[in-house]
Amino acid sequence: MQLYELVIIAVSLSMDAFAVSICKGLSTARPRLRHCLVCGGWFGSFQALMPMAGWLLGVRFQALIASVDHWIAFFLLSLIGFNMVREAQAGEDEAVNGSFSLRAMLPLSIATSIDALAVGVTFAFLQVDILSAAALIGMTTFFLSILGVRAGAVFGSRFRGRAELTGGVILIGMGVKILLEHTLL
Repeated sequence: MQLYELVIIAVSLSMDAFAVSICKGLSTARPRLRHCLVCGGWFGSFQALMPMAGWLLGVRFQALIASVDHWIAFFLLSLIGFNMVREAQAGEDEAVNGSFSLRAMLPLSIATSIDALAVGVTFAFLQVDILSAAALIGMTTFFLSILGVRAGAVFGSRFRGRAELTGGVILIGMGVKILLEHTLL
């Protein structure tokens, strides 16, 4: 997998965290740098850890399913992408409280990084260097989450739906690309 493809996946996976960060920015009267760093730290850490956990699962089963790994990658990325598109088009605003406590951030961090777990499984089949990929995903999410808190405070909820829609379409496209590369070549 090329670096530009990893960057595209990192940005796509970050869109859920970005959208929730916008909501956190909306729910905080005046977000400070501390709020931005806490949000970025939680989301970035989980987005880096989940692909590694998925990769560990995928590596254990890689030999058993090597002949269909491209179909699995296509299915997982498409499923995640379609789910993100569906959520974006539903237009439902999730209620996110303004707390940045462990109790508030832990469930949000897990919920926004489940997609990264599935992508980690596909990375095992695609022979991706998981440490650099996870670091890139984590750093991208960290910075986009900081930006999301600030954007939420400044611009409101206008970008949330577009971010999820864009991320979903990109993940579907990456799944189709992987499938085509393995079936046509």
